[in-house]
Order: sequence, then C-alpha cells, then structure tokens
Amino acid sequence: MLELGKRARAAAKEIALAPAETKNAALRAMATHIRASASAILAANAADLEAAKAKDLKSSFVDRLTLNPARLEAMAKGLEDIAALADPVGRVLEKWTRPNGMEISRVAVPLGVIGIIYESRPNVTADAGGLCLKSGNAAILRGGSDGFQSSKAIIACLRAGLADAGLSPDAIQMVETTDRAAVGEMLAGLGGTIDLIVPRGGKSLVGRVQAEARVPVFSHLEGICHVYVGKAADLEMAKSIVLNAKMRRTGVCGSAETILVDKAVAATMLKPIISTLINAGCEVRGDAETQAADKAVKPATEEDWHTEYLDAIVSMKVVDGVDEAIAHIARYGSQHTDSIVTQDAATAEKFLNEVDSAIVLHNASTQFADGGEFGFGAEIGIATGKLHARGPVGVAQLTTFKYQIRGQGQTRP
Repeated sequence: MLELGKRARAAAKEIALAPAETKNAALRAMATHIRASASAILAANAADLEAAKAKDLKSSFVDRLTLNPARLEAMAKGLEDIAALADPVGRVLEKWTRPNGMEISRVAVPLGVIGIIYESRPNVTADAGGLCLKSGNAAILRGGSDGFQSSKAIIACLRAGLADAGLSPDAIQMVETTDRAAVGEMLAGLGGTIDLIVPRGGKSLVGRVQAEARVPVFSHLEGICHVYVGKAADLEMAKSIVLNAKMRRTGVCGSAETILVDKAVAATMLKPIISTLINAGCEVRGDAETQAADKAVKPATEEDWHTEYLDAIVSMKVVDGVDEAIAHIARYGSQHTDSIVTQDAATAEKFLNEVDSAIVLHNASTQFADGGEFGFGAEIGIATGKLHARGPVGVAQLTTFKYQIRGQGQTRP
C-alpha cells in the first residue's frame, strides 16, 4: 500500500503539469478502450453479479452493481464529456495589483493524490478516474469487494488510455485487495501521500471514513431527501415529480425518502399522490392523516423520518405550511437534496433560501442531484459539508488554489 502511494505521488507531479490536450487525449482513449473491452467488462460484471445474488442482496444493491451495454456506453460517453470540459487547472480565479506595483493572482491548481473509497458502483471507477485526471490529480481507487472484478476490468481500460497518451498509468491505480485493512491504511494517509479521501457508499462506510480519516474528506453520510408539495402545487406536476424523485432509481443518494404534503391541499392531493406511488410498487409509510387517506398506507414511526431507505419505500407526512416543511427538513434531513413543488414564486424563493441543503430545487425531481445533470460531465460524489466543496464534486471542485505574485524588485519596508 505504501508503494502504491509513492507511485501515485510521483505520477501526480507529472499529471499536474500535463497539457490540457494530453489529458483530453487520455480521456478519449479511455472511452475507446471501454467500448473495445465491453465484452470483457460485462463478463467480469456477470461474475460479480452471480456472487452478489448468491448472498441474497436486496434488489437496489444489485441494480447499483449491474452493468449493461447502455450503462457501459454512458460510462464511455461520460469520459468524453469530461474531455470536452474546460481545463480547470491554471484558471486565474482573481487578479489584482497592489499600490506598490506587485501583481497578485489566485490560480487553480490540483489537490494532489485523491483516494476514492466506494461500494458496488462500477461506474464510479470510470467517473472518479476521469475527473481526477482532468483536474490534474492522481487517483487511488478502492472499490467494494462486490464489484471487484468489474472495477479491475474498467481500471485496465483507464490505465491503457493513460499509456496511449504518454502519461504514467500510475496516475490511476486500484487497490487490488478486498482486505478492509487497506481502507484503514488509506484513511491514515499512506505515509503522507494521500491529500484527500472521497467515500461513496453506505452509512457504515462513510461513517467509518469520517471517524477515522487523518486527511481531509469530501462526503455525505446519508441522502435523506425530501419533496414538499406546497399549497399552490399543480397536482399533475406533483405526481410526476414525486414518482420520479422516488422511483426512477431508488438506490441512488438523490432518491426522495420523505414526501411532505401541505395541509391546505391534503384533501385533494394526498390520495392521488399515494395512489401514484403504490401503483408503481412503492410502499408508503405515513402519519395519521396520510393513513386516513388510503388504507394501504402503513404507520410511520419516528425512525422512518430519519431513514434513507434506498429502496421502494417512502415516508409521507402532512405539514401545516412551508415553515413546518422547512422545520421538518431541518430536523430530519441530511443537507443533501430537497425540492418544493409549487406555482407560488414567493413560497418557492423562501424554500430555496431557507432550506440549508447542498442542492435545493423548485418544481424538479431530486434525482437531478447528479454532476452530469449539472453539466459537470460527471461527479466524484455529492459533498454535504460546507468547506471547500458542496453539492456535486466535479473537476473544478477537485482543485485548490495558490497565489502567484509578480514583482519588479519590491521589498517590504
């Protein structure tokens, strides 16, 4: 593990100075290798899926692990989209001249070596590797044991793309062991070679990373996302947004886990929204008013409001106005993604301004919590902290800055 860190540090120095077109050529070559190796990647994924199904894992977990031709093409296209982005390295963020004539520039530079620890999401392998390269960083990837074979096959394509462009393959490396002790070594910083850790996975993984990391961390612990249907909501829009926010993909962190319905429209909207969800195969757990609207609704417990289901289950509650909705989100939410459905502009602005989450939406599904949907090409994760990066972490967020000062012989009196 220490040798892996040393190789990454050496590669990071090269990648930090690599011309934009060289990095873009590597990204395009990676996409080409993924397409050319589709059969091998899918075969590796089939082996991972067979092992996962033997463990009787829940369907949402298997869905996250599954690759198919369409998802492989999306992975390749994602790398090409990253290549098409403006180079974040070397951007002059601000520039000014002091009275003594010194010119001061704040310039974007790479972070260095980024360790990514993730679970059962093979697409993260390509997204993370590509984003790190574009932002001039080296990456050490430690995927979950359930997707080990898939990640290994994808990493081979990424490293081949680097070599094609004349860059060190050590800029993207995989921890080729499923031993959990390797995670501990990464969290300790691999002898000072890791500058940042990004965890992508369940609550137990992220909790461990946050508790044990000795280097900075970008992460979110949970995605307890809400949709609030306001009193001025359009019913058809509300049904469409709620259905998409919950059921498009139940296993992603932007999936809605709680639906709040304004008391003023509960009589006309509660039943249709419940029916829409249940007809789509979603279990609804609700408060007393929600249960009264439909006998199929199961009672919600206090624990439900705190729960990230990542499954076809949702909790539902009737609230008395936007202030109560905001208060509920503040108490139970995870500062990830929350949405309001309303035709009232003033209420929407109040919600957007007062809900303290990384992503807040008006009349749109929470499933837009995705770097690709933001135009970032892809994302390395969603950060819910408030320092350095918040929301989707794309190439710009994977840089820091330094000050460059140009003088003409000035000395300080």
